Amino acid sequence: MSKKMPLTISSLTLGSECSFEKRVSVAAKAGFAGIGLTAEAYVDALAEGYSDEELLQILKKYQMKVTEIECVQAWAAENRSYEEKFKEQVCFHMCHLFGVKQVNVALMESYSLAYMAEKLAQLCQRAGDLLIAIEPMPYSGIVDFATAKKLIQQSQANNVGILLDAWHWYRASQTFSELTAKDAQYIVSIQLNDAYQRPYATAILRDEAMHDRLAPGDGIIDLAAFIAMIKEAGVKPSIIGIEVVNDKLLSKGIETTARYTYEKTVALLKKYWPDII
Repeated sequence: MSKKMPLTISSLTLGSECSFEKRVSVAAKAGFAGIGLTAEAYVDALAEGYSDEELLQILKKYQMKVTEIECVQAWAAENRSYEEKFKEQVCFHMCHLFGVKQVNVALMESYSLAYMAEKLAQLCQRAGDLLIAIEPMPYSGIVDFATAKKLIQQSQANNVGILLDAWHWYRASQTFSELTAKDAQYIVSIQLNDAYQRPYATAILRDEAMHDRLAPGDGIIDLAAFIAMIKEAGVKPSIIGIEVVNDKLLSKGIETTARYTYEKTVALLKKYWPDII
């Protein structure tokens, strides 16, 4: 299959218990061209005794790349903890080490738009030549695409874009006809997954996101409409990530998880977006 758009298996899809080399080898065997990596997974690899150079050699061994880095959080807090400041720097270092141009960010806390815009501008300045990819989440301080767009506009930063996740889009009750050609310029990457018809209660919706997202085609999200919306708006994502965070699937093993999510995603894209893969 031609890899016009290398598919990335997001870090959370394979959980937090596998070693770096296992993560890379399993993803490669399943058919993925890239892996996502959280700051925590990277630090775990260092704690196992790997050096940065050894991690690069493992990637070379399996002809794989790290293509997605995440996730900077609490960047708008007035009194950021040392851990959050350090995690941000770790994410920036990972981007430069692995040759990744963007870092995914989220914000769980809610603040005024003006305040968040000011803090976003500061984050973008600290990022230097890296691109900040905001991920709207319905249970977060940036609930949907419209909020993220307003935030970017008000920040006046030029190294920031939006990551669209199908599950978050659907759970935020956004329709599949909202994106315009002007909106397309804001979107830098997408993540694919699916959802059960019945959502968790609002108070614990994040638990569903972290434990019970489905593989593409296994739920009730109209992914054909989601993809059509993205295509018609003219979005050209730099990354297509597969973020299927599902405890039941992961309990069958990371090999099964990687293979199954790859096969489901390829089947979906072959049907609705064949020219991208």
